[in-house]
Amino acid sequence: MSFRYQTIPVTPFQQNCSIVWCTRTLKAAIIDPGGDLPLLLDAVRELGVTLEQIWLTHAHIDHAGAAGALARTLALPIIGPHPADQFWIDGLPEQSRMFGFAPAESFTPTRWLHEGEMVRIGECELQVRHCPGHTPGHVIFFEPSTRHAFVGDVLFAGSIGRTDFPQGDFDTLIDAIVTKLWPLGDDVTFIPGHGPESTFGAERRTNPFVGGT
Repeated sequence: MSFRYQTIPVTPFQQNCSIVWCTRTLKAAIIDPGGDLPLLLDAVRELGVTLEQIWLTHAHIDHAGAAGALARTLALPIIGPHPADQFWIDGLPEQSRMFGFAPAESFTPTRWLHEGEMVRIGECELQVRHCPGHTPGHVIFFEPSTRHAFVGDVLFAGSIGRTDFPQGDFDTLIDAIVTKLWPLGDDVTFIPGHGPESTFGAERRTNPFVGGT
């Protein structure tokens, strides 16, 4: 299997930023660079990979706050999220002031993502699922060969994403989990936006919000 990843918590919110790469080509992408760019770039150097893309699950400050600066500094494309999150991107500078983060840049993604599309790094392809509810433009990335999903703030070990932000919706989020995540399989290990990894099967059995669905 040529797909690998390393997850690095960043920002005061301890957001799980993941560096993903193809072991055959050593080409890499970074998922949700919310902040702490020196830490992330040190990790890229230590891994010996070549960072080529930025992938975003959604545009909250702790996930996207450093994307604009990273894209500008290294001339990288920003891939995702879904266009329904443009208003969150436009608000990144205000989000950074509100939460005491380093100044964040707004941007227009190089490529928006939609349900059923693919993203590619080296020889590795990941499937895109549009999973609104936490934000309207939230997407997740699924790597089928190793059965890993990078789900942002859709689902956590023992919990789900908040839905009290602008354009959040509880019923929409539950529907996305049940119709977009569960069909991928109980054996899928997911990397959430915060906290420890889990599997879809474990959450289907024990998560108080979606257990038994």
